[in-house]
Parts: sequence; structure tokens; C-alpha cells
Amino acid sequence: MISLHTPITDKDITALRVGEKVSISGTIYTARDQAHIRLIEEKNPKFLLDGSVIFYVGPTPNRDGIPIGASGPTSSYRMDKLAVPLMERGLKLMIGKGDRSKEFQIEMIKNKAVYLIATGGAGALLSSRIKSSKIIMYDDLKSEAIRELEVEDFPCFVAYDIYGGSIFERENNNG
Repeated sequence: MISLHTPITDKDITALRVGEKVSISGTIYTARDQAHIRLIEEKNPKFLLDGSVIFYVGPTPNRDGIPIGASGPTSSYRMDKLAVPLMERGLKLMIGKGDRSKEFQIEMIKNKAVYLIATGGAGALLSSRIKSSKIIMYDDLKSEAIRELEVEDFPCFVAYDIYGGSIFERENNNG
């Protein structure tokens, strides 16, 4: 298992290979479709995109004493075109679920970014790795607002690396 601490560096990215298990600790951000659209136009976002990690999630409401509700990944293909301008501004890791377009993969390699997948249907488990959560941008988007999360040993797998590897192609070729 590879342990990563945010912010993510180019050295971190070059070490990652398809299929490897990754554990992330530090600050990550949530963003889905509408937040991406706004963030692309944002001149001064409330967080530094360079070296950042975005988790595609719309968490459920939290219960008393728990920083966030269930936090399972959402399908990522909807963010393919929206992620490109953010990668150009330094976004390094994206966490979601599911396959992405060939066009996205090309842009990801060009921008030295990596796509990770988290286990879908395990939102309660993933939320146990989130130590704090606060909305920092676009609170009108409710569950799709941008949140700053502090995570500890957040589990993922490398789905696409900067060398053109794809866990989805590997899966298709093995069975």
C-alpha cells in the first residue's frame, strides 16, 4: 500500500501504478458537477488547486457527533470535461467510481494527474476515515457544495496512472 499525504506532488504521481492500493491522509475536497462548473470560472477559490485532491461525492447529512454522513463515491464520467481545466490549474488526484472517457485519460496523462477509485456502496466505511468536514464554497448546492475534509488513511485504488494504465482495461482483459 502507498501512503500519500496532501498536498500531492509530481513525485507522488509518478510513483503510482494501476491497481495499487493507496491510503490518503490530509486535506481533500469534495466537488461534483455543479461545483466543477462554478470552480472553473472561480478566479480565487478558497483552496489551492495545485496539488489538490477532489473526491466526487454528495454525502448524506451527518448525525450528531459525526462530521459527515455516508460518503460513497459518485460516478465520475460526468466530470470528464469539467476536470480538465482544474487539472490544468494543478489538480493532481480525483477520487470517484467507474470508467472515464479516452479523452479524459489523455488529458489526465498530459497534466500528470491520476484517477483513483473508492469502493462504491461503502459510504459508511469511507465516512469513518473522514475526521472533519466543513463547507467552504457554494453552500447553496447543499450536498454538492465544496467541502474541505480532513481524512486519515482514506482507502482507494489507482484506476488510471500517468503511464496510460487502466484498471478497467486490465479487468476486461482478465476475464
